[in-house]
Amino acid sequence: MPLPPRPNKPANARGNNRDKNSKAPQIRVNDRIRAPKVRVVTAKGEQLGVMPTRDALAKAKEIGLDLVEVAPNADPPVCRLIDYGKYKYMQAKLQKNNKAKTTRMKEVKLRVGTDVNDYNVKMARTEQFLDHGHKVRFQLRFRARENAHKELGLEMMAKVVEDMKTMAQVDQAAKLAGNTVTMVLAPLPANQRVKKFKKYEEEDFDTESEEFDAKDDDLGEE
Repeated sequence: MPLPPRPNKPANARGNNRDKNSKAPQIRVNDRIRAPKVRVVTAKGEQLGVMPTRDALAKAKEIGLDLVEVAPNADPPVCRLIDYGKYKYMQAKLQKNNKAKTTRMKEVKLRVGTDVNDYNVKMARTEQFLDHGHKVRFQLRFRARENAHKELGLEMMAKVVEDMKTMAQVDQAAKLAGNTVTMVLAPLPANQRVKKFKKYEEEDFDTESEEFDAKDDDLGEE
């Protein structure tokens, strides 16, 4: 009795598995470029035309630069005569800038007894977060005797709203839960933002650092 025919697998099934398991292609540089000929472009975008890869490599070495494959899927592949070290730096910087455009939730912690200078610095940070398009969650935790005067925490949140009115709008109003008050501000449109605490900005403060990202499991902690 003949065996039933096996179902045909899609022609690209194996390829799909390979795609899922494969890593992102690495940038080929200098001797790692496999194409026999490439289209060469200078760092300034000037077209040098199509030439054998060995000739392109010789030209790169002659002027003290690297031959970097920037468009491997083109026919022939496109290569640039550039400093590979600087190229990697600029690519990393570009990725960071793209990441910066992603809205994230930042966090600023306050105390009922936060002194004026510390408050001003934290407001300057808040303005920087907002100016990069991030939302900011404020957290104020009461300690010991402060629990008897929780209205002071709500008053501080109201002060924050007033001080940030030229940079943000209330996204989530101040809410008291247990011994903690939380509130979230969202940035105003870029053309409406006006900083009030610019002179208190810290030099080289990194608004994109994950250190200042809000974490739900830290809610209520110092």
